[in-house]
Amino acid sequence: MENHDHAMTSRGMALSATIHCLTGCAVGEMIGVTIGTHSGLQPHQTVILAAILSLASGYSFSTWPLAKAGLPFFKALRLVFAADTLSILSMTIADNLLMLLIPGAMDKSLSHPVYWVSRVISLTAAFLVAFPVNVYLLRRGKGHALTHEYHH
Repeated sequence: MENHDHAMTSRGMALSATIHCLTGCAVGEMIGVTIGTHSGLQPHQTVILAAILSLASGYSFSTWPLAKAGLPFFKALRLVFAADTLSILSMTIADNLLMLLIPGAMDKSLSHPVYWVSRVISLTAAFLVAFPVNVYLLRRGKGHALTHEYHH
């Protein structure tokens, strides 16, 4: 029973960590794809921009609460870098890969349904890819487990 409870706790924490990470990453991702698609960048340029902004917003979203909790900024950033990189990278790769594979996803305006459907599909896939990554990390005392004590 104890293993089952630990597994449930790991999955619950992983769910929370994945939602938190997805929220932070999605901000940069959406801004990058929006800028890239609407300024006429080539798809690979848009992916690079979106990935950079996803990493920046994902790290910022996780670093801010730690710094607010009293951790020195650069110590918080190093901790977040160690804790969240694998989750952020898995999300960013899944999201951008699908945006490249969905026909028209990078060619539409904000008012076109293909743009929004592709965003929902790609962000859902990003969550589904990162969730098992976060479960794996948490069960080994890594990932969000490294920052959890500062969130309370």
